[in-house]
Amino acid sequence: MAVITRLRTADRATCGQIGALVRLLSSRLKGCSPALLRKILASPETELWVGKEGKTIAAMGTLALVLRPEGIAARIEDVVVDPRYQRQGLGEAISEKLIERAKARGAAWINLSSRSDRVAANKLYQKLGFILHDTNVYELKL
Repeated sequence: MAVITRLRTADRATCGQIGALVRLLSSRLKGCSPALLRKILASPETELWVGKEGKTIAAMGTLALVLRPEGIAARIEDVVVDPRYQRQGLGEAISEKLIERAKARGAAWINLSSRSDRVAANKLYQKLGFILHDTNVYELKL
């Protein structure tokens, strides 16, 4: 059974495992550098949680907090499970941990986005109580 824990180290091996998981979300995404991972781990507004099977990072998810005039907003990013460990409840366990942490950090609401072709992920988010909104998502490459 995997252990859900907050990631605290940014060595090359950890970075390689995180990078491999990120690339599962999209082939256009690049790997993860140790320097960037250290910035993520040092950020007071970001928490990176992983599901570990022994020394293997089998799943991950990120909680990002945004301070807004109307309150603290939380966003879940990059929830992904290595295919070798899917259907074991890791995605749900990490998502529940991120929701718990958002509440503990004082967030008034939490949101996320998920591609429509990620059927299992979308079913999970609905099971957890997320409501699909009819929105336009825009992106500006910098």
